[in-house]
Amino acid sequence: MGAQFCHLGLLDYQTAYALQIRLVAERAAGERGDLFLLTEHPGVFTLGRRGGRENLIVPQQSLVEAGIPVVQIERGGDVTYHGRGQLILYPIIHLRQARLSVTDYVFCLEELMLRLAREFGVDAGRDCRNHGIWVHGRKLGSVGIAIRHGVAFHGLALNVNISLTPFSWINPCGLTGIQMTSLSRECGTEISLAQATPLLLRHLTEIFLRGFSVIDIQDLSPVGVA
Repeated sequence: MGAQFCHLGLLDYQTAYALQIRLVAERAAGERGDLFLLTEHPGVFTLGRRGGRENLIVPQQSLVEAGIPVVQIERGGDVTYHGRGQLILYPIIHLRQARLSVTDYVFCLEELMLRLAREFGVDAGRDCRNHGIWVHGRKLGSVGIAIRHGVAFHGLALNVNISLTPFSWINPCGLTGIQMTSLSRECGTEISLAQATPLLLRHLTEIFLRGFSVIDIQDLSPVGVA
């Protein structure tokens, strides 16, 4: 089965998470090929396996008033924020069948974000302090994955034109004194997700050395359901 790419549009985090869990099970059972899901989320804080609420540095009441939920999940990493204007990619990929080690896979996700940043004139790089991509000490994109039955899920988050204010309410990725940034801030001009999406698909093809068939969200119905 060939790899597929699906643009989910704006999707709340819990719905996207439930979709990932189902697709991971179907991929592990061999009922689907690898999938790459593109989306963005309304505001949400997520806590990874190392995530503790000690890295949420504002009172819970402030989050309630802002209408931003906090969700604990099984991906690697600590706390992060997702919101409108952030490019989220969730690959559902069987690593062994793709002949990728975990290290190689994380490298590929970082490389994808680095290439997208360069498309807009932003010279980002890696940093030994934390996975993801950085611009002069400011974090531009994050990586957090989980693996179940050999299938990787969760993925990457690249700040395109997201509001950076909620990042100041946490220690991003558990790191103190870290400033987050976005492509729009680094470029000094507004960049949209619509501008980045066609570039994403091209670089996915180059980095993962495969073609992708583009499908609609309706094509992600449970296997065996019309």
